[in-house]
Amino acid sequence: MPASRPKLRPCVGICLFNRRGEVFVGRRNDLDNNAPHRWQMPQGGIDKGEAPAAAARRELAEETSVVSLAPLGEAPDWISYTYPKGFSRGKYAGQTQKWFAYLFTGDENEINVLDPLGAHAEFDAWAWVALAGVPELAVPFKRKAYGRVADIFAPVADDLKSGGDGVMDQIQDRKT
Repeated sequence: MPASRPKLRPCVGICLFNRRGEVFVGRRNDLDNNAPHRWQMPQGGIDKGEAPAAAARRELAEETSVVSLAPLGEAPDWISYTYPKGFSRGKYAGQTQKWFAYLFTGDENEINVLDPLGAHAEFDAWAWVALAGVPELAVPFKRKAYGRVADIFAPVADDLKSGGDGVMDQIQDRKT
């Protein structure tokens, strides 16, 4: 009898870029303070009946207070990972995530991870970092998924680093 597939929680992930092509990462506050690899991009579950894009905007606001953003793209496929043995997150064996890229269009004072718009803070610090370096900042079981996200959205980061003309044209096209 074949092994049953693990149940993966449907979630979203958010690659929030600044105009320099860096991405937002938050340092998780629920891990040991001495633990390495506490950084991650915002992510969270999709509520029943909620569209993934709506979930991404909601999760971003709940975790960071960010609401000033413009859509840049969406990963073509869902990206999944499973939790390692001994790591429990309820009934799920891992997550399958739909990833979205957004441009942060607000002032950095809008970012508030200590008292965000959501029910509780998930991060105790935040930073802008190079997208290519994000996998090494994350817990090991998320690295492969983060590597795929970095590969998918690398052209966005590159365009923003070189002045963002293509990204800004893309945003303008969506407004018209």
